Amino acid sequence: MSDKKRNVPVLRFNGFSDAWEQRKLGDMGKTFAGLSGKTKEDFGHGNAKYVTYMNVFSNPVSNHKMVESVEIDTKQQQVQYGDVFFTTSSETPEEVGMSSVWLENIKNVYLNSFCFGYRPTAIFAPYYLAFMLRSPILRKKFMLLAQGISRYNISKNKVMDIQVLIPALTEQKKIGAFFQHLDNTIALHQRKLDALKQMKKGFLQQLFPENGEKLPRVRFTGFQEEWEQRKLGDMGKTFAGLSGKTKEDFGHGNAKYVTYMNVFSNPVSNHKMVESVEIDTKQQQVQYGDVFFTTSSETPEEVGMSSVWLENIKNVYLNSFCFGYRPTAIFAPYYLAFMLRSPILRKKFMLLAQGISRYNISKNKVMDIQVLIPALTEQKKIGAFFQHLDNTIALYQYKLDQLNILKKACLQNMFI
Repeated sequence: MSDKKRNVPVLRFNGFSDAWEQRKLGDMGKTFAGLSGKTKEDFGHGNAKYVTYMNVFSNPVSNHKMVESVEIDTKQQQVQYGDVFFTTSSETPEEVGMSSVWLENIKNVYLNSFCFGYRPTAIFAPYYLAFMLRSPILRKKFMLLAQGISRYNISKNKVMDIQVLIPALTEQKKIGAFFQHLDNTIALHQRKLDALKQMKKGFLQQLFPENGEKLPRVRFTGFQEEWEQRKLGDMGKTFAGLSGKTKEDFGHGNAKYVTYMNVFSNPVSNHKMVESVEIDTKQQQVQYGDVFFTTSSETPEEVGMSSVWLENIKNVYLNSFCFGYRPTAIFAPYYLAFMLRSPILRKKFMLLAQGISRYNISKNKVMDIQVLIPALTEQKKIGAFFQHLDNTIALYQYKLDQLNILKKACLQNMFI
């Protein structure tokens, strides 16, 4: 007999063998309404709080800091420890009926008007309940209840008819503690990743000179010389991306081209973010040390994004929505990659953006941009610093991605 037919999950902790009990949510608790009878003038002040829609939508366990002010109103239902909140409306059926469990003992806290509450009368391990209601099997049940066309709604009476499978309380606690620990680990890695990204942002600001200055605010020890100001056009030549192609020319062939999103997303190009095209001797092949620039974007903030190519691979071209720059001066490539992404350079690119609904940049204007360049030894030091920082960020991002994959798999296999 399969695990599903025996009412047990695929993945289970040792020591538990009993079948899970099937019950309706409505048999194990009662619903209550969120705030009612309010106008926009009632919000933003007062000594009470209400749990926001985005708090419920975003968190299996409610964040007690994601609340906003409202006046105390004795006619409203206060939330209690162990209450569950459900969103009643969303733009897609996949996002309707998102749940969040409240695990605080705070007076004068209400629920927003776009959600309804559920107060269990049965005893649950709260973290088990929080993650069981977010498991794929339960989310599918909520999606099937979503009604609407441009906006989807869910009936609390229908939610109360949902059948759920419940293990003994000791097993609930074990499962809940596991997901609580996993979520805490994910949150820790996310905080570390955010801190590293913030650190990188700060150093991009401070390790390159501001406008009108000839030295950066922060400098590695042992370097004292002033930086030299030069035009990009005096230190290299431009070349065009692919030309004379139609959509039928792409997706096959023994050559590759660097995609627009590769250039847009990466200070140093990712050699795996390339796509197929036929070999064409009339096209310009890219070389180690080439710099690519995007020529067009929907906002001026995103035009002229740069990426340095650090591969020695034959028959690789540049996409047609970018242009290339081949330095004739000697640069430390990682210095060049991050200097061109520094806030001071990004401001210069933004000022060159021309357009209304879509913004474009002239490569001739880009070549007129003045940049400040230190000696090669200092370039290498700065470049190595950012290379190491980016590698550390990538490592934490990988760990975070793996933890989220693990959580997804466990949500799939530890509930029925």
